[in-house]
Amino acid sequence: MTCSACGSPTVHFAVPADSRSVLSTAGSVSVADDHTHTLDSCTFCTHCLVLEFDDDAEAASPTTDGSTAPDFSRVSDAFPTTPEQAVPLALAIGLAESLAMNRSAIETFLRDVERAGADPLLVLDRLQRDPSVEPAIDLERRQHQFEQVLY
Repeated sequence: MTCSACGSPTVHFAVPADSRSVLSTAGSVSVADDHTHTLDSCTFCTHCLVLEFDDDAEAASPTTDGSTAPDFSRVSDAFPTTPEQAVPLALAIGLAESLAMNRSAIETFLRDVERAGADPLLVLDRLQRDPSVEPAIDLERRQHQFEQVLY
């Protein structure tokens, strides 16, 4: 799959049930009235870090290539590779476009990353220095805002 924003490869992953419940309360995440969008899975761009929710339930399998774990190492050497760390971080970064509407969900996901043993602020710092990553959002500004959310 490729990113609709920049055309780069994406990482496809299943959204855990507990994360879906957090997403369902997020302000800027909505499921279409015709039920063609799902919160079961999404893609995360390896270049611009845009998060996109799948358009239909058929696309909601854990991965499209039959493997069990998504390969987040394709994002950056700085990005965590274990799903317990990578999935909530990808969700937090993806929701950061609208921090005001998604503050509670972002805080939950950042805390999940910390509980799983990764430092989300350190990852953001390293992503900013990775020349292969050109985030669609201002990561430097979001890093400061994430820090305020966490502390």
